[in-house]
Amino acid sequence: MSLPDSRFLTAQWRNLAVLNFEVDPAVLGPYVPAGTELDMWQGRTFLSLVGFQFLKTRVWGVSIPFHSSFDEVNLRFYVRRKTAEGWRRAVVFIRELAPRRAVAWTARLLFGENYLTVPLRHHVELANGDPRAIARVRYSWRFAGRQHHLELTISGAGRPACAGSLEEFIIENYWGCSGGAGRGTIEYRVEHPPWNLWPARESRFDADVTRLYGERFVESLSAPPACAFLADGSAVTLYRPVRIA
Repeated sequence: MSLPDSRFLTAQWRNLAVLNFEVDPAVLGPYVPAGTELDMWQGRTFLSLVGFQFLKTRVWGVSIPFHSSFDEVNLRFYVRRKTAEGWRRAVVFIRELAPRRAVAWTARLLFGENYLTVPLRHHVELANGDPRAIARVRYSWRFAGRQHHLELTISGAGRPACAGSLEEFIIENYWGCSGGAGRGTIEYRVEHPPWNLWPARESRFDADVTRLYGERFVESLSAPPACAFLADGSAVTLYRPVRIA
């Protein structure tokens, strides 16, 4: 059966390593899409660095050879806009890293996203060899002549985010926006069930932040994260983007 026209992409997102950093709202001002405003948790503003596996990808129902499974790392923040149904919360990406040029080209063309093509790899370490128990997740890539990586060490049982928590604020987002700096704004819906989360016992981010993201993000991304966790992930659907401003 063919997909409805509005369903642009289906995939599996798995093993999402999420590091969250507090940031001065002024740093994000130039990146806020027109028609939206910064979304805050308890008066604080956050950036999230997210590494994950992008699997079984289909665009308009078609699997593209050599482009259906790859790793991605993105830096994102959070906005909201008022609609007839109330406030709609969304994710905005500063930069996304992926190893396939066609993936980057498509995302730039349709979603206006700032992709960079780099070689990416992941390593998932199991606890005692148990495929149901992950002990460590690492995403690494090479850029500007050096290695970069983010890594989480976890333990215990996974569970949904607690209501009202920072983890819920970060992960329970079902819209994306793209725009800012004089560009028009597009919005798209992301559909997936709630995910289980494992808080990180240890986390690490080692990168040349200036070369990757710009000098304005060095202070925030050089500090210890406010929280870090692993999300198991699931099947996801991205719907066709719509211009809103």
